[in-house]
Amino acid sequence: MSANNVNVVLAHGAWADGSSWARVIAALKSEGANVVAAPLPLTSLADDVAALDRSLARVEGPVVLVGHAYAGAVIAETRSKQVKALVYVTALAPDEGEKVADVFYRVAPHPLAPKLAPDDNGLIWLPEEAFKNAFAQDAGTEDLAVLSAVQRPISPACITVPVGRPLWKDVPSWFLVAEEDRVILQETQRFMAERMKATVRVHTVDHAPIVTAPRVVVEIIQEAIRSVAG
Repeated sequence: MSANNVNVVLAHGAWADGSSWARVIAALKSEGANVVAAPLPLTSLADDVAALDRSLARVEGPVVLVGHAYAGAVIAETRSKQVKALVYVTALAPDEGEKVADVFYRVAPHPLAPKLAPDDNGLIWLPEEAFKNAFAQDAGTEDLAVLSAVQRPISPACITVPVGRPLWKDVPSWFLVAEEDRVILQETQRFMAERMKATVRVHTVDHAPIVTAPRVVVEIIQEAIRSVAG
């Protein structure tokens, strides 16, 4: 099978939208890949999985499914037979019966990590200063302005429900560990990647390499594409 016959479906994390993948999309498209960024509502884990499944239904053929941050939990919940490989970009990977919050809070947070709490509408927003202090400390002023302006809040219903049997138990997975992540600490990432038996690639990048270091993200996705293409 040609690598050009393998689809790439990207799922964004909390406090982001599909535009966070812009540089990754451009690089993959320039190399002939068919790429779709799934829009997740971040209203509940079930809602996000349903939205992801709708995006998967838009493409034909095998899929490399990529999740950033919170979306690691979402990509593992799909039951689509099209998905042949998973790529975790500094992402969360709860095991069966665990909640996203269980793995997110398994170690003490970074000193610069924001304190998170729902607002009067029951939604969790990221404080503006947290984008430059923790979410994407390697980003420039323009990128930080965009990330803050387009952020999508996350509901506690996304992170407080147990997950089912994760797809990473049944298909090959890759994990990009971000050594400078101040949101999901590398200790937690390494723990999850090891129990997943993922192919691990470690880089000195922040929590948002999809914005600040897109090349390293593209390279790990290409590894998965080549594996699926055989």
